Amino acid sequence: MGKRIAFTGGSGVVGRTVVPYLVDRGHKVLNLDLKPLDAPGVRTIVADLADSGETFNALSMHFGFEDLRTGGGPAPLDAVVHFAAIPRILIRPDNAMFAANVLSTYNVVEAAAKLGIRKVIIASSITAYGVCFAEGDRDYTSFPVDEDYDADPTDSYGLSKLVGEKIARSFASRTGSDIYALRIGVVIEPAEYFQRLWPIRYRTSGYVDVGDLAQIVGLCPEKDGLGFPSVAFRWR
Repeated sequence: MGKRIAFTGGSGVVGRTVVPYLVDRGHKVLNLDLKPLDAPGVRTIVADLADSGETFNALSMHFGFEDLRTGGGPAPLDAVVHFAAIPRILIRPDNAMFAANVLSTYNVVEAAAKLGIRKVIIASSITAYGVCFAEGDRDYTSFPVDEDYDADPTDSYGLSKLVGEKIARSFASRTGSDIYALRIGVVIEPAEYFQRLWPIRYRTSGYVDVGDLAQIVGLCPEKDGLGFPSVAFRWR
């Protein structure tokens, strides 16, 4: 049975593939972003997720005019997928990027908890392991890199993602909700496989095909009872 899902950051590289995939699986999706998404059947609400009031309201509103016919107010969400973020270092000043990523994650997870939304999926990152954006030469201490590997970020982006995981774990422990954190590698679209010159740190830290990531995200709303697992994509 289809679920009602709010997807933050759906207009980005990942969302452009994942949101239509969720719709094809029978879910109703509301995109929360600063710019619209061109996807049939998906409405975008322009929302600043660093603002707690906008976040709370965006997660508790109608998906479209057709929902007004029920006369019973906005229907509750079944899940929130939180991918909205400044996607790496060297786009905004480090403090601004860190503040935006951490605050938006806190606002989304807190609003979901207070609205009774029992399933949240957040985008974490393999940068939490401290290698991809490290200063100077730094390597992994052991292989395989999996969920048990120590997260030790050395840059502001990786640190923002690890703090986001801690926020998720705190609320999952407090509320008993399922909050799944996906430690995602470099996301690659099919056209990029033979076009991109890979920095050495990305080649050694793995990547994920955007179509595979869509399938992973699609499975999360359908699996209950895991609490807070931090899921890494393994490589050897």
